[in-house]
Amino acid sequence: MIISFGLGSPFSLLYVGFAITMTMMFIVWLIAEKIKNGGIVDVFWGLGFTVVAAVYFLLCSYPIGWMPRKIAVLLMVAIWSLRLAFFLGQRFKRHYPEEDGRYASFRQAWGKNASWGMLGAFELQAVLLASLTMPFAISMFYGGRNFEPCEIAAMLIWFVSLIGESVADHQLDTFKKNPDNKGKVCQVGLWNYSRHPNYFFEWLTWVAFCLFSLTTPMGLYTIYCPVIMYYFLTQVTGVRATEEQALRTKGDAYAQYQKSTNAFFPWFKKQA
Repeated sequence: MIISFGLGSPFSLLYVGFAITMTMMFIVWLIAEKIKNGGIVDVFWGLGFTVVAAVYFLLCSYPIGWMPRKIAVLLMVAIWSLRLAFFLGQRFKRHYPEEDGRYASFRQAWGKNASWGMLGAFELQAVLLASLTMPFAISMFYGGRNFEPCEIAAMLIWFVSLIGESVADHQLDTFKKNPDNKGKVCQVGLWNYSRHPNYFFEWLTWVAFCLFSLTTPMGLYTIYCPVIMYYFLTQVTGVRATEEQALRTKGDAYAQYQKSTNAFFPWFKKQA
């Protein structure tokens, strides 16, 4: 079976992952251009992890890996990414046809080259998505015939991060739906301790995926996943972009929120 699929190492799976995500994002770009809304890519970003993990699972047939571990990895990825895709899909549907401020600003900045710029941005997301599936690939490919303490700890962290991100998203969504809160800054629940608890728990999910793979021969290689996600969530598409938009729309109220509350890691309010 290994010979028939050509799976000499987990890197064989990654090659398939890159082909899938780049093809998927090209199709998503065609859809985005037709509806003139780049925000649709966020939905497929979440969905893409389930698609790739499912393909890895199918390719890693016996005697590759250990079935209970492969099922555990697939379930963790699918539950997390499908919840994320559903949440982003609901947000996209609620605001459609208005385009997300990030992509609208990209179109404005790129001008006549906006279409090609979007394609490049989508394909970069495809490359990043496939690169981040390394923990799934090696966890399914390698491993003994039992769950190690490190893997059990990873599953517990994954569960905490799933609940935390779900609660944070629900609290923010409920806050925004109340018309009395228009123009106000959400500081309820988890948002009282972090300006971006949803991003923090998203990052914690990747810590869990990395930790789960550490029992394998190539596990240490996956340390780049939480590192990359931390950088993107705090410096690129997450905290930075969101806060720039918040300062434009909420002004001094958000500036005060910045002074009193941690940006990423949850902690108590700072004393004035």
